[in-house]
Amino acid sequence: MSKKKKKQQNKSNKPSKIIVWIIGIVAIVIAVIIFLSNANTSSNTNSANEIDYDGQPFLGEESAPVKIVEFGDYKCIHCKNFNDTLFPQIKKDLVDTGKASFYFINYSFINTDSIRSAKFAETVYKELGNEKFWEFHELLFENHPGNMESEKKDVLTQSFLEEALSKIATDEETKKVMDSFEKDSADAAWKTDMDMVKELNVQSTPTLFINGKKFEGSSYDDLKKAVEEAANKE
Repeated sequence: MSKKKKKQQNKSNKPSKIIVWIIGIVAIVIAVIIFLSNANTSSNTNSANEIDYDGQPFLGEESAPVKIVEFGDYKCIHCKNFNDTLFPQIKKDLVDTGKASFYFINYSFINTDSIRSAKFAETVYKELGNEKFWEFHELLFENHPGNMESEKKDVLTQSFLEEALSKIATDEETKKVMDSFEKDSADAAWKTDMDMVKELNVQSTPTLFINGKKFEGSSYDDLKKAVEEAANKE
């Protein structure tokens, strides 16, 4: 082969090599962009969210530096277990000491009972106030059978809810709530809760948020630590 032909061959190879280099560089740049994007997404996955606490039932001081929110369902056995075991500790250690306030927001997803009881409780809150709401809230979980089978049955009927309320309210108060409930007066409040569930992408109950940040811990000690960290940021 002549030197002339070799030179021509080398020249013809140069463009293909340049193209390979360009493709390689572009691939690297794309990989870096994807990596940074994923890193940024993962770092913001559990970032604080803006939560509107106005009009929500709560325990403790409204001015407390930390706000704990439980998204719950009155039909949920895990919510009952939370209410029976962890909630008393939270109230004693964090709420009663002024370190945090505690809010309950409905996530009604199991069946019709879930929706009915949530709206009824919202009606109690609307008509009888915050204190009576929490009495009724406790009563509902106290009367939860505590087994998975109960989630499949229609037990939180209107008559059951009325009878439960009558244990902590006067006849006049009970009638006031029943009249309001039958007029669907709490539908808007319940819808506000459910819209918040979608906005925050709540997937199960009970789910806790601490100052707008989803709690990802697995123990009560983790929860206390998260509350302390949230308080220190204020």
